[in-house]
Amino acid sequence: MGAAPLMGLHDVLDVVSAALMLAGGLSCLLGALGLVRLPDLPARLQATTKPQTLGLLLILLGVAVNLEFENSSTLILVVLFQVLTAPVISQVVGRSAYRSGAIDRAALVVDDLGEDIDSDARAREVRTVQPSSPEPGSSSRSVDGVDGAPDR
Repeated sequence: MGAAPLMGLHDVLDVVSAALMLAGGLSCLLGALGLVRLPDLPARLQATTKPQTLGLLLILLGVAVNLEFENSSTLILVVLFQVLTAPVISQVVGRSAYRSGAIDRAALVVDDLGEDIDSDARAREVRTVQPSSPEPGSSSRSVDGVDGAPDR
C-alpha cells in the first residue's frame, strides 16, 4: 500500500474558498441575529452594517479564489461599492431616526449630533428674534421720499 496522495493546489484553493464562504455566511448569520435580538436602533444599525459588510466581503473573496483574475475583478467593484455605501446608508438612517425622535437621547453615551442640533436651533432663534420691522423713528422711505421702493 502506498502513501496517500498529496493535495494539489486546486484542492487547497477549494478548501480556502469553502472556509472563507463559511466564515462569511456565519458573519451574516450573526448580523441577522443581532438585528433580531438587540434592543435599540443604534445597536441594530451596528449589527446590520458591520457583520453584513464583512460577511459579503468574505463570501466574495471565497468566490474570487476559485475564479480567474479577469472574472474576479468584477467582485472587487462589488466589494468597494458595499464598503463605501453601507456606512453612509447606516449614518443617514441613524440621523433620520434621531431627528424623528425614534432614538432616546438619554440612553446615548455620547451625543454629538444632539449638541450640533441644539446649537443650530439656538442660532436660528437668534436670527428670528431680530426685529423685522423698522425701529421707531426710522423711515422706510427711500432718499427721494417715494414709498420705500429702491431708487433707480
